[in-house]
Amino acid sequence: MASATEERIGLFMCLCLFFFLHFSTSTAEDPIPAPWPEQFHSVLFLNRSGSLRKQDLWYDWPNGRNFNIIQYQLDVLKYDLEWNNGTTFLYTLDPFNHTCQVTQYDVGIPRPNWLDGANYLGQQYADNFLCNVWEKVGFIWYYEDVLTKRPVKWIFYDGMITDVMTFEVGAVLDDAHWQAPDYCFNKAEPEPQIHNRRSSFSLDLETAIVGDFRWTLMSEMR
Repeated sequence: MASATEERIGLFMCLCLFFFLHFSTSTAEDPIPAPWPEQFHSVLFLNRSGSLRKQDLWYDWPNGRNFNIIQYQLDVLKYDLEWNNGTTFLYTLDPFNHTCQVTQYDVGIPRPNWLDGANYLGQQYADNFLCNVWEKVGFIWYYEDVLTKRPVKWIFYDGMITDVMTFEVGAVLDDAHWQAPDYCFNKAEPEPQIHNRRSSFSLDLETAIVGDFRWTLMSEMR
C-alpha cells in the first residue's frame, strides 16, 4: 500500500504533467494570420485623431504594385501609387491642382505574408466581430475575423485606425489606371526616403506612414 508521501508525490507529478501538456498545447494551437490574397480590392475608413478619410486599396502582388486612392473628408483626393522597385508616386489629378511627390524607398510593397512572425495577443471584439489579434514589431496591431479570416481593422503605432469596409478577393484594377501623370516625371531624381520613425512626422503624413509601413515590415522579413 502506497504511503501518504508517495501519494502526494504522484499527485504532484500528475499536476506537473497536466500543466505541461496544457500550456504546450495552447502554444501550439495559437492561430496564425492568413496571408493577404495576391490580388484584392478593399475600401477602408481611416481615423487619426478625428481626421477622417476613405481609402480604396488595390493590392496586386503578381504585378508588383499597390495603389491607395485617398479621399479626405470634404477635401482633396490623392493617389498613392507604389511599385515593388521602391518607387512611390503621391499625386493629385483634376479638378485639384496638379501636384506630385516621387519618393524612392529601398524596399518594395509588403508581401502577402508580411504578418509572418507577428505576436499573437488573443481574441477581442472589434467593430462587432470576434477577432484574433496580432502585434508586429511594436508597429501595427492587426485584427482578423475568427470565422472568415478577413481583416477587420488594424491600428498603427501612431494611433491611426484603419477599419475594413469591403474586401474583394481577386479584384484587379485595369492597367490604364496604374500610370502616374506626366508631371510626375518632370523632376530629375525622386526624393530618397529617410527611414526614421521619429523624423517621419515632419514629412507628409501619407508618405511617412507608407514609408514606415513598408520599411519596418519588409526589413523584418528579410
